Amino acid sequence: MAVVVEGPSLQESHHLSASHALAAIGSLGWLGVAGAASLGAGAIHAAAIGVHSEHHQAVIAFTIVAAIQLGFGAVALARPGRIVQALGGVANLSFVAAWGLAKTSGISFIDGLNEVEPRQFTDTLAAALAAIAVVTLVIHLARPALLALSRSPMFTGVLAIAVAGLAVPGMIAAGGHAHAGGTAAHAEPATAAHAGHETAAGATDNAAEPASAAPARPYDPSLPIDLGGVEGVTPQQQARAENLVAATLVNLPQFAEPAVAERMGFVSIGDGALGHEHYLNAVNMNDDKILDPDFPESLVYDTTVTPKKLVSAMFMMNPGDTLAETPDVGGKLTQWHVHNNLCFAGPRVAGLTDAAGNCAAGLTKGAETPMIHVWIDSSPGSLPYKCGPFTALEGVGAGTVAEGETRACDTAHAH
Repeated sequence: MAVVVEGPSLQESHHLSASHALAAIGSLGWLGVAGAASLGAGAIHAAAIGVHSEHHQAVIAFTIVAAIQLGFGAVALARPGRIVQALGGVANLSFVAAWGLAKTSGISFIDGLNEVEPRQFTDTLAAALAAIAVVTLVIHLARPALLALSRSPMFTGVLAIAVAGLAVPGMIAAGGHAHAGGTAAHAEPATAAHAGHETAAGATDNAAEPASAAPARPYDPSLPIDLGGVEGVTPQQQARAENLVAATLVNLPQFAEPAVAERMGFVSIGDGALGHEHYLNAVNMNDDKILDPDFPESLVYDTTVTPKKLVSAMFMMNPGDTLAETPDVGGKLTQWHVHNNLCFAGPRVAGLTDAAGNCAAGLTKGAETPMIHVWIDSSPGSLPYKCGPFTALEGVGAGTVAEGETRACDTAHAH
């Protein structure tokens, strides 16, 4: 006669396995809750990395934070020693402090986090989970009798899973998180092909509809770029202009130090006494790249302050190009110009042409290459403060615009 030994069914075994897992987590007590909170905070930070992709330093910072929080959360489940537990608490406490700093004054040494941001659901939830990890670790290490968890490991395990589950809505919301300067205009560097080809935003002007007549806002490089509100400017022209400004704002500061620019081939033309000093790069002037802030033909520094400050790029067409061949970047928003009266001694401006358009003996007349400014500074008193981000210089530095055009001043985006 066969002997049948009764045991749990397959379904019952699954239930036992799940219960065992919860009980195993619950047996850790407050340490299990701290680990779960750290895992949740790390998961949110990992999900938010892509939102900050245009800021390399911010990406590195978020990656490090996520790795530490996820790593500690995983290690906590293995009952690490008290030193490791304390280090996990200190790390999460520092991340909470960094979050508070970012929301009050910005983190000056991390590009992308150096501007004050409003509190949002995603970052607030991540900070709250990190704070929970700190508090529960303190309780675990101090072991106060009054704050002891229930004797039921199942209760503790469910609590830990619930805490970790709080990260799910934060991870979902991370994709829509907005950060300082965050805008669709902060796209890949805007470039425009040679005359007759595709322009800065990679779009043509087939659409003749004007852009929205929404009220224009002053140009402020510290805010998302919005060059709308100008009658007669198409959506394509507005997008190209915004993309060019945004890309210049992101990439041009690599040349902020004149000494760095000089090591990269830029040479001053010696016009600093006029208030703005131009540095030219001979290689970039002949490389067939147009409107590329990684390869600007000229840099402009404000010499009225000490040390002098990078305030603008001056993009130039290729030698031999004319104003008739310039690409349409932003319609009425943008205007190209040339200099037809400068005389050079080597790379430096040494005088102006005479009434007949000739230079003095020993000097060479500069090429009339079309150029356009893109300003990354709009502080009070500056040119873009009065005439928008594409304004030309005044006086001798103003240059000459195309025949039939008048000097443009984008008062719609002035302050």
